[in-house]
Amino acid sequence: MSSKDMSENPQSAINNPQSKINRVGVIGSGTMGSGIAQVAATAGCQVKLYDTNQAALDKAKAALEKILARLIVKGRIDSEEKTRIQSNISYVNNLKALSDSNLTIEAIIENLDIKQKVFSELESYVVDDCIIASNTSSLSIASIAASLEKPERCIGIHFFNPAPLMKLVEVIPAIQTSKEVLEKSVEIISNWKKVVAVAKDTPGFIVNRVARPFYGESLRIYEEGIADFATIDWSLKTLGGFRMGPFELMDFIGNDVNYTVTETVFTAFYFDPRYKPAFTQKRFSEAGYLGRKSGKGYYDYSENAVKPVPKEDAILAQQIFDRVLVMLINEAADALFLNVATAEDIDNAMTKGVNYPKGLLAWADEKGIDWCVSKLDELYNEYHEDRYRCSPLLRKMNKENKMFF
Repeated sequence: MSSKDMSENPQSAINNPQSKINRVGVIGSGTMGSGIAQVAATAGCQVKLYDTNQAALDKAKAALEKILARLIVKGRIDSEEKTRIQSNISYVNNLKALSDSNLTIEAIIENLDIKQKVFSELESYVVDDCIIASNTSSLSIASIAASLEKPERCIGIHFFNPAPLMKLVEVIPAIQTSKEVLEKSVEIISNWKKVVAVAKDTPGFIVNRVARPFYGESLRIYEEGIADFATIDWSLKTLGGFRMGPFELMDFIGNDVNYTVTETVFTAFYFDPRYKPAFTQKRFSEAGYLGRKSGKGYYDYSENAVKPVPKEDAILAQQIFDRVLVMLINEAADALFLNVATAEDIDNAMTKGVNYPKGLLAWADEKGIDWCVSKLDELYNEYHEDRYRCSPLLRKMNKENKMFF
């Protein structure tokens, strides 16, 4: 069966015995693990969702019932499809129950030691050709793979939340990962009707690396007193077409979660100033101002809260938008320069993974590579901080009058 045949008929590919990946184990029944289980079950796989906590499993089962019931109301599925999806998932509290899996995907706490212990135990139960994958968003796949006797079977398969709705999945081979495991992983995730972006095993992979300036530069603009939260958000939504402004999005994600990712990437890149966390976000996290989930973050979400009014200044908005955009473009260009992923996968990752209105490299072509280099040099000349260094790729492309696409 060709890759074209598989993409056009994913169900037949899953049922094809040559594919051999139709029994999936998911470790962790939280929001992400449950979402991955739903995706695999919808695609026709037999799924075992594992958690040590029976109450968490019961909660996951009840949550799926509500989700599928809503999909019926919206006309997305019928009752027969609902029953089929539910029957494809079983809930287990013994890791050994995953022993017949062809593919296991771990979606637990972002703690390397814990993941390594789980992977080591899991390997003692599963068959030799079972792919053992991690849904980690920021940890080294090579480090996770090192806990296995057969590290070549380990790979990163990173879904985005909510997994059933978000189209992108980053697939990250470690240096130990075999070519066969990479090819099989890309095939099965594509068959699950997801857009696959293959990324090098570097901190943040594609999305969590390239997206850092959306938050970090916006926080820097605030800390310099250039504009308040509402004005920065308004500028990026109005001029850039972003669905949510950076402060709205950080409140949605959770300031504690977003700060931890930034801190992890900053540390992993040997404290490169481009990824430096902001004290503002650290203090908000320390104060418990986590965003929507705590009722207060950069905005107040209490019932009678007054929504702040942005300063609708066209010149100021353009300055804010240009500064954040060029930093995002610079990060995307540097990811391409360092072979983290292809240009197509980088742009797909940002549009399908975090709903950016355009791919950043395509956006660079639209604005002009000369514009990008000029804006970055302006920032560097003003601040003399390595944070604003222009990617060598952008500078080279500008000299050679080239475009990304």
